[in-house]
Amino acid sequence: MYPNILRHPGPTPIPKKVELAMAQNMISHRSEEFVKLYRETTERVKPVFGTKQDILLLPSGGTAAMEAAVVNIASPGDEVVVVTVGAFGDYFVSICEKYGLNVHKLQKEWGDACTKEELADFLKPLSDIKAVFATYNETSTGVLNPVGQLGEAVREHSDALFIVDGVSAIGGAPAEMDEWGIDILVTGSQKAMMLPPGLALLSLSDKAWKVIESNDASAYYLSLLSYREWNEKGMTPNTPAVSLIMGLSAVCDLIEDEGGFSKTVERHEVMKNMVRKSMNALSIDLLTADNNASPTITAIRNPEGLDLASYLGHLKKKYHLDFAGGLGPLQGKIFRFGHMGYCFPSDILEAVSLMEAGLQDFSYQFEPGAGVKAAQEVYLSSLRKS
Repeated sequence: MYPNILRHPGPTPIPKKVELAMAQNMISHRSEEFVKLYRETTERVKPVFGTKQDILLLPSGGTAAMEAAVVNIASPGDEVVVVTVGAFGDYFVSICEKYGLNVHKLQKEWGDACTKEELADFLKPLSDIKAVFATYNETSTGVLNPVGQLGEAVREHSDALFIVDGVSAIGGAPAEMDEWGIDILVTGSQKAMMLPPGLALLSLSDKAWKVIESNDASAYYLSLLSYREWNEKGMTPNTPAVSLIMGLSAVCDLIEDEGGFSKTVERHEVMKNMVRKSMNALSIDLLTADNNASPTITAIRNPEGLDLASYLGHLKKKYHLDFAGGLGPLQGKIFRFGHMGYCFPSDILEAVSLMEAGLQDFSYQFEPGAGVKAAQEVYLSSLRKS
């Protein structure tokens, strides 16, 4: 039985060390052992967020953390801006509308990033904006928004909170929450954080806490004030995902073993360039431009002349290589190559090699080995620089 080669944008492969950590004997979430685990682990995650603020852990997916950010800071009728560059930016629109917020939607074409200037121009005629929501890494398109610059636009043209979905970025892309002026940053466990689904992580600025304290939120399970109160005790208000937190501690070990988070970021940048150069060598178009390309996922257009669904199905059935298809208007037009978390240059070489084998099966015209060679050149170049 061949193992599935999972090159999805989440869930992603789990390191053996993390699996073993999660297989430890269960402990009480009200015990001294848990308090020690919780406090040490959340402290160790701070560099991944680029913050000195506390990290809160919710037993949920990333979407619940996004919803918590909305319901805790705003009330029905409040004015908010949502920057959307794909399917998960639209998530924020849907959540905000569900809670009765007045949403001003800055919509970009799928595959494009939002610039500081575009957000500034959008904000200038607006007033009384409570919050600006943006997606750091758009999982549906492989676009990396310049959230540091977007944060500047928010501060220069409003008093709004800046709230960022970092679900497919945190753990693989640079993050400087404090420096970039992000007021709430959220992520999920199942992507670059190298864990199974079921744990959300978020951090809040002092400015965000002041807004939350003055807001009469209707949340119970997602009450961030409750999470803050229990966080001071080294616990969570309700039963946490104990095994996932054990796994998160092991993730921190792996990041430290790699040489620190900056080295983890460098690895993701190398893998991004390996994928992009290999596709160029195979004459397969990419959805995004190089200057806003994600380090964790690449959106790849349908190889010319191929039925994409048949090709992806063939790769999975014959070569056990599992990519994700497109979403929304990109369904059937792109596939998504995940290279985040527990993924290394050798994994990229393997996937590109199997892609080439599948292309030959479909009589796609290219020079065999061209993609692998291009990826190798990027990897070897990175080794020479290190």
